[in-house]
Amino acid sequence: MISLNSFQNRVLGKALFGAAMLACAPWGALPSASADRSPEADWADELPATWDGRPVRPLALSAVERRFAERFPGRIARLTDGRQIVVLRDVARPTRLLHPAADCYRGLGYRIEGEQLERTAADDGAVQRCFTVRKDGVALRVCERIEDASGQRFADTSAWYWAAVLGRSRGPWRAVTVTRPLRGDEA
Repeated sequence: MISLNSFQNRVLGKALFGAAMLACAPWGALPSASADRSPEADWADELPATWDGRPVRPLALSAVERRFAERFPGRIARLTDGRQIVVLRDVARPTRLLHPAADCYRGLGYRIEGEQLERTAADDGAVQRCFTVRKDGVALRVCERIEDASGQRFADTSAWYWAAVLGRSRGPWRAVTVTRPLRGDEA
């Protein structure tokens, strides 16, 4: 009886696998059909001029956001209407770097409280994930959602990721995170 798991067959299998990888290597160096376009070219719209009916202006990214943006496979923008901060994260492809805002706040030492789904202020039936963060006497209300190119919305980052990876959601995608300080009666 001949053993298929012999040393000689294992060496031969690895050699054939290595040769196949070398033969495929040139295809990895060829440009794809969209290689001449930047991911930004796929984004359908520009930054909004208003948010919830109020004019917004751009803000510079914080130091933490700048460090993250260096690795982020998309575009990050911060806006404010004077009451709240709106962070927009745009991506052209599914990525684990588009993660829940709660993860960022936890990493910065905030305590997360009251995480729940809520209807959006626009009363369009859409839901978003909202929670309160607290640190050093600061209390903030944070709400977030992700929207795809066809208007489908996700309140859960993991649900968005798998829908995008499995082709049930088409990009580009925009994650919207709105943060506002809590008033004294809300805190």
